[in-house]
Amino acid sequence: MRGATHAKWAACAVAVALTATACGGGSDSGGGDGAGIVSSSWGDPQNPLEPANTNEVQGGKVLDMLFRGLKRYDPKTGEALDMVAQSIETTDQKNFTVTLKDGWKFSNDEPVTAQSFVDAWNYAADVRNKQNNSPFFSDIVGYEDVHPESGEPTAKTMKGLVVKDDKTFTVALKQKFSTWPDTLGYQAFSPLPKAFFTDHAGWLNKPIGNGPYTVDSYTKGTGMSLRKWDGYTGPDKAQNGGVDLKVYTDNNTAYTDLLAGNLDLVDDVPAQQLKNVKSDLGDRYINQPALIIQTLTFPMYSKWGEAGKEKVRQGISRAINRPEITKQIFQDTRSPAKDWTSSALGEKGGYKDMCGDLCTYDPDAAKQLIQEGGGLPDGKMTITSNVDTGSHRVWMDAVCNSINNALGQGPVCTVNPVGTFADFRNQQSSFKLTGPFRSGWQGDYPLIQNFLQPLYYTGASSNYGKFSNADFDKLVDQANQESDTAAAIAKFQDAEKILAQQMPSIPLWYQNGSAGYSERLSDVALNQFSVPVYDQIKVG
Repeated sequence: MRGATHAKWAACAVAVALTATACGGGSDSGGGDGAGIVSSSWGDPQNPLEPANTNEVQGGKVLDMLFRGLKRYDPKTGEALDMVAQSIETTDQKNFTVTLKDGWKFSNDEPVTAQSFVDAWNYAADVRNKQNNSPFFSDIVGYEDVHPESGEPTAKTMKGLVVKDDKTFTVALKQKFSTWPDTLGYQAFSPLPKAFFTDHAGWLNKPIGNGPYTVDSYTKGTGMSLRKWDGYTGPDKAQNGGVDLKVYTDNNTAYTDLLAGNLDLVDDVPAQQLKNVKSDLGDRYINQPALIIQTLTFPMYSKWGEAGKEKVRQGISRAINRPEITKQIFQDTRSPAKDWTSSALGEKGGYKDMCGDLCTYDPDAAKQLIQEGGGLPDGKMTITSNVDTGSHRVWMDAVCNSINNALGQGPVCTVNPVGTFADFRNQQSSFKLTGPFRSGWQGDYPLIQNFLQPLYYTGASSNYGKFSNADFDKLVDQANQESDTAAAIAKFQDAEKILAQQMPSIPLWYQNGSAGYSERLSDVALNQFSVPVYDQIKVG
């Protein structure tokens, strides 16, 4: 995760959250009333938890508990349902009138108003605030005034946002965007209280939202405690007393703590434990399709991006034995990737084999392509990823072994393990990596656009490889202007053909959501993004 903007039509994810139940004792069970505290594995977010500055999974988990936006994606179907919005109406797909429901407030008792959204969106778009998710607002009229490509902004607010009254505001877009409302479940569009602006430092220390939980405490490197907010008026009230997110630098340790009764929930079962997880946990193990793809992205700003190196990048893709790695390491929790999106989208959502032979293991073809492209830069390559979550060290070693075996030139591929997710993200987002790096993507919403534009469009918010191709950008723009779903998907798939030609990233595999939980929990489920539906978990 996370992405940019411009989804002009909707598609439905096929991932359906599973619900498993169990009962049992244990400490802090809440007396059997489901109101105890859930302890869950976690990793420190990269940045403080501003909605518009969080575009990674760990921070996103917290925002999903702290905030509710105009829309919310149904945990089971992915459908964008009204939450704070009473209605979002338009007659021309460019100008929208947003009306809010009554009764919503922040946890400091401040009412959620139209101004709460407009102020938050203007803050997010303002270039001076350096928000990672600012491109989400680039469709709004006046974005360039507050977020120029260079120089100082000429305005403090976007003229496309107008507050009509406490419950109503209007949004003017630059061009037709028929399903713009379907993107509004993403946390970047969350409202913000006045306290965010009047005491920003205080808010960052203890965020105030309008969701079912509040932040009780946070110690970087240790964990965050969230507690049920009794004043929450939304329809999805927390079914437990709170969630303690515990930081782990090794998911194997988290899994061991789960088995020992020291942890309730692990939401990413490590690869080393997959052979035993069914016998360890039985029905308390969840394994389901998710809107996640793992890729290797090339730093196109380095030697890897020089003219002719597309054949080298294609050759490396052909040197990776995806079926063997997914079978041996991931035990059916991954499947070989055939495109740059997600199999969980389904064919109607745009999933299709767009990579073809280039994602098929063939050592001879790999060697020929790399030779035609002038060889590996400096004769070697290094794969970088964080290794504190996700079993990344295991599969990186396997990928390098596959490449080395295919090329037969000795250990030309090596691994650069980074200790923490936050450190890795900082290196990635500051463009300091000189070799291919892990770039797993968890969808923000179930649209094919979300797997392409945020990662490969010129200047997009998560385009950390700095890939730029005018033809790709043009096709994405054309797709975004289509109101017909099939026509839009066809344009996006044409854009994918360019990714196959240029191979700025290598599709590796589609990832299932996985989780294991203790006997004292029930009603545990993952949403279509593989994130636990924390507010529905019961304890005791």
